[in-house]
Amino acid sequence: MTQRKIDKLTIRGFRSIQNLEEFPLSNLNILIGANGVGKSNFVSYFRMLRELVEKRLRLWINKQGGADRFLTYGVKKTNQLFSEIFFGDYGYKFALEPTVDDELIFAAETFYNLTTGGFLLDKDDHIIVDEQIESSDDRFEHRLGAGHIESKLKSNTTYRMSRYVYDSIASWTVFHVHDTGDTSPMLPWRDIADYAFLRPDASNIAPFLYHLKQKFPRSYSEIIRIVRMVVPFFDDFLWQPLELSPGEEQIRLLWKQIDSDYVFQPSQLSDGSLRFICLVTALLQPNPPATIIIDEPELGLHPYALTILGALIRSVSTEVQLIVATQSVTLVNEFTPEDVIVVEREKGVSVFRRLSSEELKDWLEDYTLGELWEKNIVGGTPA
Repeated sequence: MTQRKIDKLTIRGFRSIQNLEEFPLSNLNILIGANGVGKSNFVSYFRMLRELVEKRLRLWINKQGGADRFLTYGVKKTNQLFSEIFFGDYGYKFALEPTVDDELIFAAETFYNLTTGGFLLDKDDHIIVDEQIESSDDRFEHRLGAGHIESKLKSNTTYRMSRYVYDSIASWTVFHVHDTGDTSPMLPWRDIADYAFLRPDASNIAPFLYHLKQKFPRSYSEIIRIVRMVVPFFDDFLWQPLELSPGEEQIRLLWKQIDSDYVFQPSQLSDGSLRFICLVTALLQPNPPATIIIDEPELGLHPYALTILGALIRSVSTEVQLIVATQSVTLVNEFTPEDVIVVEREKGVSVFRRLSSEELKDWLEDYTLGELWEKNIVGGTPA
């Protein structure tokens, strides 16, 4: 079974998101809003979810400052973080509650399959009878219990359904490629074998692109073609693996420009160029995640680059679900009202609202969508 995108989402009690109920997500979701309204919190939710299903929640919460920072207005105001995710015929829900040690513990964890008169099967397609299973005419639901610190979803190998649920959630990736300075993880030599997937910070961009050139030349060529549209002097990467020992090689982003044989170092790419290369690679990878989340892709990019990026996002969204948080008017101009979700603060908490072409049709005769945002016609600007 293939990985599945998100159909709708419920979040209660996560940072500024106090109550988001069964909010529908389409293939293209562009989040706009003023600073501090909750766009980054929405993106951060998906980072938390990834750490949760990978059994790293405790470490991640502690690194972020403890449970009190994650519950809406702290533990004195919010006693539970609840979420439910619907994707295809499947669903996953959990409730986390704070402990006296400022950690979060599972009050409930459940995965389920929506079906009509079917049977719950194990990994060998045998019908399962289990006291932890609740069955009704429209759902098979398996409770993973309460009181545990780390999710039990990944380690639950009895049921084929649990693997479907885990595979989908684990595939949803937040790409955060903001660190492009002198100490960027994208610049040093990297293990040539580190290409199984593009990491969220694109730290393995060199071995990943090298692998694409060898095994997926059409995807690689398309990436290079689009990079040249924004960086016209760029010719190609120079792949010169460094052999440290037999069977151990490393590689980095050496490159050349048109009409020159000079070898450039990866640090000689501008911040914007390096970030654009990583974003294009994430969007055009041959086996992408079911859902890709990107926070503020516009950082360091020329307006023309944003126009190209917007067109690419629209094109890729026909196959992959995209969630993009942005502050860029130029980027927003590349989308339709139905693509855009306005995030605002009301009574101190985040609210989410998808735009409608029908409601804006008179305005759109004279203005672009970005201009309507700037004029505060659609909301999403500081009050």
